Amino acid sequence: MTVMIDPQQQDLPRPRGELSEAVVELLRGRPGDPVPGLGAVDPYGEDLHLALHTCYELHYHGFGPVDAGWEWDPGLLSLRAAMEKQFLGALRDDVPQGANLDAELEHLLVTPAEPDGLSGFLREEGEWWQMREYFVHRSIYHHKEADPYAWVIPRLRGQAKASLVAVEFDEFGAGRGERVHAQLYADLLAGAGLDPEYLHYLDAVPAPMLALVNMMSLFGLHRSWRGALVGHFATVEITSPPGAQRLVEALERLDADPACVLFYREHVEADAVHEQVMRTGVIGDLLRREPALTESVAFGIQVTNLLEDRFADHVLAAWRSGGSSLLATGSGPGGAGD
Repeated sequence: MTVMIDPQQQDLPRPRGELSEAVVELLRGRPGDPVPGLGAVDPYGEDLHLALHTCYELHYHGFGPVDAGWEWDPGLLSLRAAMEKQFLGALRDDVPQGANLDAELEHLLVTPAEPDGLSGFLREEGEWWQMREYFVHRSIYHHKEADPYAWVIPRLRGQAKASLVAVEFDEFGAGRGERVHAQLYADLLAGAGLDPEYLHYLDAVPAPMLALVNMMSLFGLHRSWRGALVGHFATVEITSPPGAQRLVEALERLDADPACVLFYREHVEADAVHEQVMRTGVIGDLLRREPALTESVAFGIQVTNLLEDRFADHVLAAWRSGGSSLLATGSGPGGAGD
């Protein structure tokens, strides 16, 4: 059964530090109010990434109590730019520069004989509570699935544009609202006994997942990072089918609701086709037209892998120690928010 969601009712998130508290309080006021400075922040920390995610959300569905004029407020955009500079600086420091794009793409196609990572753990030994936690983390991403890539469409030309739009058409349900991937994920959440409302679990999801989603928004909103966004999108489409298949097997082992299995089975089938479209139609044509973007595309691949690894490391470390990987807010699986 398809569940209906109303993102316009979303409230502002709970702050996680001085910066995010300042941003949340600012958005309760009027556009044009004085904007605080950045201060000293961890580029991967909870405070910066919640503040940055809150600023980016103004370009998506926004927040119920927030004046729409904040979306393009010059002072807030200046603060956001300072946050982005901190984040990008850390990403540049933590991935190799000037990588060989062909080698990066070939590496994505290599499936280990015994896959590790989150999908491998969930398939082999994951329990239902861990699967539900995984769903909660990924909800911050999948509620926006494919949306940031739409920003790059007017920045492409020729076959690259046509091919990317073809992939997006599938992501957005091929003309059927109930098949939009974000909607399928809402159905998955409901099938798992979780709240399907848009970003319902934002307060429970820690920084590693917020950083992944912020990276997508950053690359999507800036024309100068169009190559990196394409690299990120290609990484998702190329690596998705094997991981999605492992999750299908995990969910079948756990006797999950059919809506949960359907979401991942859809990604096994659709993304297997998208991989070639992204490699040849999008990346190939884009770099024929703009070869100077080669390093940016490689950077998008590297950054995606870095942030996915950081996310997986966080979750697995918590689970292997016997604890929850979510923030203790009462809104995670089994909490007061369900």
